[in-house]
Parts: sequence; C-alpha cells; structure tokens
Amino acid sequence: MDEAAYTALMLTIAQGFELVAAVVLVLGLIFAIGLALRTWSATKSGEQAYRIMRQAFGGVILLGLEILVAGDLIRTVAVSPTLDNVLVLGLIVLIRTFLSFSLEIEIEGVPPWRRALVSGASVISRAARSSGQSAKG
Repeated sequence: MDEAAYTALMLTIAQGFELVAAVVLVLGLIFAIGLALRTWSATKSGEQAYRIMRQAFGGVILLGLEILVAGDLIRTVAVSPTLDNVLVLGLIVLIRTFLSFSLEIEIEGVPPWRRALVSGASVISRAARSSGQSAKG
C-alpha cells in the first residue's frame, strides 16, 4: 500500500470514529430522554427524572469524548505525526480530559480520584439501573 492510500485510509478511519461519536451522542440523548420519561412515569417526580436524564446523558457525553479522542489519535499519529500536530493533539486531549473530569464531578458529586474509575459506559449503565429501580419502587 502506498503512502497516499495509507493516509486516505487512516483519514477515513478517523472520520469513522467521529461519525460513531456523533451517533453515540444522538442515540444516547434519545436513550437518556427515554430513561427520564420512564422514571417520571413511574414516580411522577420531575426532579428524579431530571437527575436520571442528566446522569445518563453525562455518561453519553463522556463516552463520546473518549471516542473522539481515539479518532484524533489516529489522525495525528497515523496521518501526519508532525511536532505541531502532536502538540495540538496534546492540547485537545488536555481540554477533553478537563471536560471529562468536570462532567464526572457533576454526575458523581465527587472528584474522580476519590472513587473508583468510572467510564462513560458505566455511568450510562448506572443511570439505567437507577431508572429501573425507580420504576419498580
């Protein structure tokens, strides 16, 4: 495979990651709204439904950020690993890491270093379990 074909393939893969992240965000929002409606239907508590939706969508955003970082890594390392691009990638990862920490603190109520690591998927799963418990009780 020549260099131009390799570069085109890696760019396509990176764009695929971006597309997957966008789909995750859209479907995750629909899922979070569904959990909130289910919770509200079962409890008639707008506050609890809002908390469930916020927790679930916060987890979706975390998962989307993780996927976007993977796409950025592929684009930078495989396509054009210049010093400038690596520095820009470092800045992007730093900003997204700060956003992830901020979202985790908002969702969990405690800093990440004060509890076990939580990924975006586990936050979504916890919100779904909470929603199911709300519907039962």
